[in-house]
Amino acid sequence: MIAHGSRLLCFFLVLILLCCLSLPVYHLLGIQKQYPTPSPQRNLSILLWHWPFGRSYSLTGDKCLEMSGIGHCFLTDDRSAYPTVDVVVFHHKELSNGASALPLDLRRPAAQHWVWLSLEPPVNNANIKQLGGVFNWTMSYRSDADIPIPYGKTLPEDGIHGFQRTSNHSCFASWVVSRYKPNQTRAYVYQSLKKYIPIELYGGWNKKRLPDDRLLPTISKCLFYLSFENSESKDYISEKLWRNAFQAGAIPVVLGPSRATYEAVAPPHSFIHVADFTSVAELAAYLKYVAADKQAYEGYFKWHQTHRIKTYTDWRERLCQICLKYPRLPSLKVYQDLEGWVNS
Repeated sequence: MIAHGSRLLCFFLVLILLCCLSLPVYHLLGIQKQYPTPSPQRNLSILLWHWPFGRSYSLTGDKCLEMSGIGHCFLTDDRSAYPTVDVVVFHHKELSNGASALPLDLRRPAAQHWVWLSLEPPVNNANIKQLGGVFNWTMSYRSDADIPIPYGKTLPEDGIHGFQRTSNHSCFASWVVSRYKPNQTRAYVYQSLKKYIPIELYGGWNKKRLPDDRLLPTISKCLFYLSFENSESKDYISEKLWRNAFQAGAIPVVLGPSRATYEAVAPPHSFIHVADFTSVAELAAYLKYVAADKQAYEGYFKWHQTHRIKTYTDWRERLCQICLKYPRLPSLKVYQDLEGWVNS
C-alpha cells in the first residue's frame, strides 16, 4: 500500500511539473502543443452586370490577385453565372439611360448581394427614385459608401516612386472642360479669372480635345491647373485633381467640396482652394505672387518628399475592393431610399 501510494504521489508530482514547463521544454519532451488551425478564406465571385460606359476589359485569369494582390476574389461579366455569384454590381449610368436593366424577372438567391455603383455626383445620377428597396450596398467616391472607391488617395513616399516635373513652363494656367454650363459656379469663376490671368482652355467645350497621350504633357507646361469640379458635392474630388493636376506636376486650384474635405485626402500644402479668397481678383493676385516667388512656388511641391499619390482608373481594380470590404459589410442591409442617400 505504501509503495502504491508513493507511486501515485510521484505521478501527480510529474503532472504538476509538466504543467509548469515552458514551451521549449514541451518540445524537448516530445509533447506537441496544439493550436487552432485558421479556416481558409473562401472564394468570392463578383458579377459585373454591364460595363460602365460600354467599355469592357479582359477578366481572364485572376485579375484581383494580378492587379491588387487580393486573393480569393474573382470577377466575371458572364451573366450566366448569375445564380451562383456572391455579388452583382450595377453601374447607374446604364440603368438610368435604359442601356441596361435590372434582372428583376430572375430569382434572386437569398445570400446574393446587389451593389449600386456610381462615381458621379448627385446631379448626374438621374432616374434613381425607382431603385429604392433593391440594393444592399453602395459603391461610390463618397467616404460613407459601403465600398468607398475614391479617384485617388495619398500614400507615404516609399522612395521608389520618384517624381520629376518639367521646368519648361510656357503656360500660366490651363483648364480641360467638356460639360460646361454657364450656371455652374466653376463657369462664373473661370469667366472672372480669365480677366486677370491667361488661361489655356482645352476639351469638348471649345472643341480642342486632348488625346490621352497629350493630356498630361500639355498640362505639365503650366504652373497652375484649374481643378474645377462640375458639382460642389460631398466628397466629390475627381481625376481633375488626382490625374490632371498632381500627375502633370501643376499646382491645382481647386473648386469643389470644402477645404477640410481636400485636406483630409490630399497631400499637405498641395493645392490652392478658391474658397480661401474673398474675390476672384484676390485669387488671381495670389496666383501671380506664387508664380513670381520661387520659394512660394516650390513650397507646393515639398509634399513629394514625404508622400505620393495613387490614382484609380481601372474598373477591375475598383471592383476588387469589394472583396476587401466584404467580411465587414452588413449582410441584411437594404437601401429603401437610395435617392435619399445619394442626395444627402
